[in-house]
Amino acid sequence: MIPKQRIYMTTGCAARLRAELKELLYVQRPEMVNTVAWAASNGDRSENADYQYGKRRLRQIDGRIHFLQKRLDAAEVVDPLEQKKIAGERVLFGCTVTVENETGGEKTYSIVGVDEIDLPKGRISWVSPIGKALLGRLKGDLVCFKTPGGDEELEIVKVEYQSLD
Repeated sequence: MIPKQRIYMTTGCAARLRAELKELLYVQRPEMVNTVAWAASNGDRSENADYQYGKRRLRQIDGRIHFLQKRLDAAEVVDPLEQKKIAGERVLFGCTVTVENETGGEKTYSIVGVDEIDLPKGRISWVSPIGKALLGRLKGDLVCFKTPGGDEELEIVKVEYQSLD
């Protein structure tokens, strides 16, 4: 049996996924069922664009519902504020890390799950090369990881745990 990949996510991500699931189940899907029923009552379904579009959209909604339910069932939700209690000064999932490169430029990254990656906000996946390199390290450590442009070295200058909602 193949071991399941852990699906880590922050509390904020889990809340967003649950809200999306609720919206799909109780608002969008019932509306689309009504639309399909109305379109079906209009007669010939083979040339009825409303009916065909509605059925296609209903399949998309059902697929997304299935995906979200599976994702949330397998999720391991981690609260960054609770993580601080066990992390001490180590970089763990949910941590916000400030690093400095060789030229003295600083960047701040939050280590999050694959469902919440947002590069403009500095949110990187824990399974990304830089995420893997940072995990378990301490303030002052040098980390090296591979990039498409070659190896890169960063120094951890700040480790903090904060809400990422």
